Amino acid sequence: MKKLLVVLLVLFISLNANAFDVRIGDVANIVGVRTNQLVGYGLVVGLAGTGDSSTETFTIQSIANMLKKMNVTLSDSVISSLQTKNVAAVMVTATLPPFAKQGDRIDVTVSSMGDAKSLQGGTLIMTPLKAGNGYVYAVAQGPVSIGGFNLGGGGGNKVRKNHATAGRIPNGAIVEREVNVDINSKNAITYSLKQPDFTMATHIANTINRFYRKNIAFAQDSGSVRVVVPPLYRGNVVELISQINQLDVKAISKPVVVLDEKTGTVVVGGDVTVEPISISHGNLTVTIENRKSVSQPNPLASGKTKVVNNKTVSVQESKGTFLTFSKGAKVSDLVRALNKAGATPRDMMAIFQAIKAAGALNADLEMM
Repeated sequence: MKKLLVVLLVLFISLNANAFDVRIGDVANIVGVRTNQLVGYGLVVGLAGTGDSSTETFTIQSIANMLKKMNVTLSDSVISSLQTKNVAAVMVTATLPPFAKQGDRIDVTVSSMGDAKSLQGGTLIMTPLKAGNGYVYAVAQGPVSIGGFNLGGGGGNKVRKNHATAGRIPNGAIVEREVNVDINSKNAITYSLKQPDFTMATHIANTINRFYRKNIAFAQDSGSVRVVVPPLYRGNVVELISQINQLDVKAISKPVVVLDEKTGTVVVGGDVTVEPISISHGNLTVTIENRKSVSQPNPLASGKTKVVNNKTVSVQESKGTFLTFSKGAKVSDLVRALNKAGATPRDMMAIFQAIKAAGALNADLEMM
């Protein structure tokens, strides 16, 4: 009867989702329930002459070791004369999801290690995939899909689509070992916030306590919330986690401005405002041109014809636009005004850094 009342309460809260923003399961993870990275070294065979060259000694050594395991013994002279154009040494990576069982299949990524030109049409030979502890958790094998091509013609002409030296094998690995996580035997679980925040951690704890009408959750710090498993859910923690993940909390938007100087990208998150400020930004362009000309001596002179460099320097400064913003103005208003003034993304990056240095930007400034 108690479980039925709890389920009905979950449905009641779900029907009133308009008063909330995000689910707890979307902003926090269970500590101990995570993915694991796997890696292995293998060979891709069946390439049409686009594999590693004979100068890649590790590829030759790998071929010899593989043949030896298959009871094919080669002399040193034969090994040194092996042609590896149809073979490429690769690193194989995969992500093992939590609670993966033996026999499950996972995707793998294959990346060339040597000087292979393309993995198109190749097949990965059985490759053990190990975790950080050195144990084999999966075995990968299958045809590599690169989603592109790399073709070369006469006269140095080449045509390439996408990245030809890395590819994927969908469902290319079989899980051989499980990561045992006995979640139902736990007496307490800990939620780890994806974006640590003291206010969000407190909101999550209060929401859980209000839902179960008892103090079973408390915020340990800005990034974690500990939940004590109630007696009703001992041995059935999965159901408890499922219910908590469906609870809604108010979303907290962190005011931040992200600048990527490499691409000139400016991203503004949250309700970012600026203090009263005036901005003037002008561009100064300096152009140096080097033009070659021929110096021809007089017909009766004994000089020689020479090529000389004539350098011209020009400076052009565009007129700066003066913008004024009052207290509480949003960054969206600032960006809109800068766009009308003709500011480029790189200009905006310099302006945002100057506003932050002046203490007028009510947000964190992050550089990528």
